[in-house]
Amino acid sequence: MLDAIARLRRFNRAVTREVGALDTSFLGRGRPLGAARVLQLVRPEGTDVALIRDRLGLDSGLMSRFLRSLEREGLATTATDPADRRRRIARLTARGAQEMAAYEAIGHDRAARLIARAGPRADEVIAAMDLIATILNRDQLEIRPADPTSPEALACQQAYFDEILARVPVARPEYFPLPDPGADSYRPPQGRFLIAWSDDLPVGCVGLRALDHTTAEIKRLWVHASARGQGLSRRMMAAIEDEARAIGYQHLRLDTNSALTEALRLYHASGWTAIPAYTTPPADVWLSKSI
Repeated sequence: MLDAIARLRRFNRAVTREVGALDTSFLGRGRPLGAARVLQLVRPEGTDVALIRDRLGLDSGLMSRFLRSLEREGLATTATDPADRRRRIARLTARGAQEMAAYEAIGHDRAARLIARAGPRADEVIAAMDLIATILNRDQLEIRPADPTSPEALACQQAYFDEILARVPVARPEYFPLPDPGADSYRPPQGRFLIAWSDDLPVGCVGLRALDHTTAEIKRLWVHASARGQGLSRRMMAAIEDEARAIGYQHLRLDTNSALTEALRLYHASGWTAIPAYTTPPADVWLSKSI
């Protein structure tokens, strides 16, 4: 255990040095990391100050100091929300948008250099970073609706299809066209598509589409390798079942393949029961659940 703790602390020190967390001028732009992170979370259209504070784990006093500093530089403005005077909204100015573009360019270049330093082990390094970041961001993971043809949704679905093709012998690429010609079925009012976000990385997805007025089908449950083993699949299923109830469905169905043993364990543990086949291969297991 002491060895593991020592290794973790070594990692923390390396990251602190690499990202410049102790620099008074983060990335050479004249302000510390804390102020830069606040600036990064302010949107031109406006962001709730409380959301920024919670996202970064800042106390109210420090958050106010960072905002005042950004306001003095002309990078952001804050004002009371007319719709709810208890809320304060921060907005990025045009100058602030230019500053953020400069941060993004420098950050992109530094990240590219770090990946290059990893050489042939770059994929391993990135996978390890994904795992660590997902674990650290576990309490901030969000599940939000998405359009099924958005770039993030398409990326999630492609990752899901790639995994099916790798694990299910009877699966064929032609079974999984993208963009999906049936994408409309996953859109409101009858359908839904959800994406799980860890910071700005999509790490999971699940879809819902109507079979009839009372029955819907759950499709394309996928979780990124870095987010597995943390209960996210169960959360995704619970979230999409809640969406189905809100729409008014009474029954759910899904099809899967016996090669996907982890998914089958989840479904059986969540009250799904076997039913006769209602779709064609590559499915070989069919389940239903009343809600």
